[in-house]
Amino acid sequence: MPEPLFAELAAGGGSAQAVAFLEQGERARRLLLLRTLLNRLGDVPTPLTPAAEAWRVFKEAAGRAPGPVERLLLAPTTGAWIAHLLRRLHGTATGPELWSEAGRLNTLAVAASLHAGTETVLRVPLHDGTLPLPGLGLARLPDAAAGLTEGTARTRAGELTLTGPGRAGGPASLTCRPASVPVGEEPPAGTGWLPLRTLTAGSAAIPLDDLDPYRDLDDPIPPARLDDDEAAAWQRLFDEATAILARRPGAGPGRLDPAVIRSVVPWERTGLLPPPPPDVRVSASSGDSYGAMVIARPSSPLALAEALVHEFQHSKLAALLHLFPLLDDDRAERHYAPWRPDPRHLTGLLHGAYAFTGVAGFWRDRLSDPEHRGTAAYHFALRRTQSRLVVRTLLTSGRLTADGHGLVGGLARTLDGWLREPVDPAAAARARTAAALHRTEWRLRNVAPPAHHEPDGHSVPPGGEPVPPPLSAPLRLRTDRAPWPDHRTHAFALPPTDPATPDEHLAAGDAAAALAGYDEGLRREPGDPHLLAGWIVARAALDRGPGARRLLARPELARPGPARPALARPDLARPEPVRPGPRG
Repeated sequence: MPEPLFAELAAGGGSAQAVAFLEQGERARRLLLLRTLLNRLGDVPTPLTPAAEAWRVFKEAAGRAPGPVERLLLAPTTGAWIAHLLRRLHGTATGPELWSEAGRLNTLAVAASLHAGTETVLRVPLHDGTLPLPGLGLARLPDAAAGLTEGTARTRAGELTLTGPGRAGGPASLTCRPASVPVGEEPPAGTGWLPLRTLTAGSAAIPLDDLDPYRDLDDPIPPARLDDDEAAAWQRLFDEATAILARRPGAGPGRLDPAVIRSVVPWERTGLLPPPPPDVRVSASSGDSYGAMVIARPSSPLALAEALVHEFQHSKLAALLHLFPLLDDDRAERHYAPWRPDPRHLTGLLHGAYAFTGVAGFWRDRLSDPEHRGTAAYHFALRRTQSRLVVRTLLTSGRLTADGHGLVGGLARTLDGWLREPVDPAAAARARTAAALHRTEWRLRNVAPPAHHEPDGHSVPPGGEPVPPPLSAPLRLRTDRAPWPDHRTHAFALPPTDPATPDEHLAAGDAAAALAGYDEGLRREPGDPHLLAGWIVARAALDRGPGARRLLARPELARPGPARPALARPDLARPEPVRPGPRG
């Protein structure tokens, strides 16, 4: 990779040339994995057309229509299928009959032949009489036999004739001209052809994939067709989200050309009801499926735009990891990630740092948008601080390669520059408080106190303060840790107009009222991690002494009891903004 392109990516962004380089790397990797797979498929017993013949058909089509067949080869679902089937052949994954999953190569060849207009006959797997055609849609035989069966696909001049066993014992047949369609342009129902819908983004057509069995980035799943109204809602929201991104074009961190997205996979919901939440509750991507994004549709175009940026950052980093060894990861899940409820290994930490540097850049660009300025300052301040904390963990881990140091050092330079940029003081204070709350609650829920630490009594015993272990001491993780919801990160985005709960008082800057509320809650629920985290952070805002700072740095040393200790400085009327502890 040319050094200027690596520098762009290391800074968290990437020009069209840098992204194109990553795509070429993914193409090379895809072909290497496919070669490995083809070498193994000859040993898989199958009632279908042999893999060698299907591959010959695919190559012939590539010679006739190189562009469409190349897109088929590089489709995210093709990558997911290759990786999943290789795992099956190595005994590390499970699924339906192996021959049926290997038969995906035959359906790829059928789709390629349709694009090229070539003539072929291939035996293919059918699931309840359906044949998913990658990048095109789903053919469904009328009155077909249930379960896993075999069918015959004939192609000629872009037309498909599919036959297979019928429900009554005779044959079932279908003839159609498979093609994907933009949202809103579906053919009439009852034709037997269910097209893949595409989202329009300028001249680009991005699959809105609710049909392909390998769209979920790993194990095959059944189709989950969106209602017409839900598909139309996706297009409207996508239009608004891409319009937000178009206001800040360029190669910097947090900027995205939607045309580089290879597919959007709707998560769970298939209809308009119930109404979607304002934020994205689920989003995911995979290194095997470059450019694909599984997203639960929100109601806010701003939230969708942020999720698109976030997930494409993951795709870029995954492609870099395929080109360069960036770190020596022992895979031990012991590190703090400010956006997760659980400890992470170093690769996960690197992914988070890269993704959220992009997210910070996205919110930085929104600072000049009048309609988004209120929340943008908070999210920018929060994500730049959290990302820099993780970058420090990576840089001091001793596990980065030379290229890894180059990448993480580039992120550090970007974030250090942003940390010097002024942000609305009230938003910055809420961001520091939210960061401290997450870190404190994470440690309470995940980190066990030192073995010699007595678990009973008050958080600050009479006659002394808890003494934390050295900063270099390894974490002892709790054996009873479990997922927990992060209610505060988004709740602190705007100051509450009429604070009532302890969290709201803390977000409003009234640490004394918050502390009283947490204290009352802890009398009812001693040791509750959510309440205790708030109590520790509120106390640190009022008492800047060494004891409060040590407890903020090592909250797992807090020992819940039926009563809370008195404040060391109860007369403070103007609490200082809370800063995170000294080490993540």
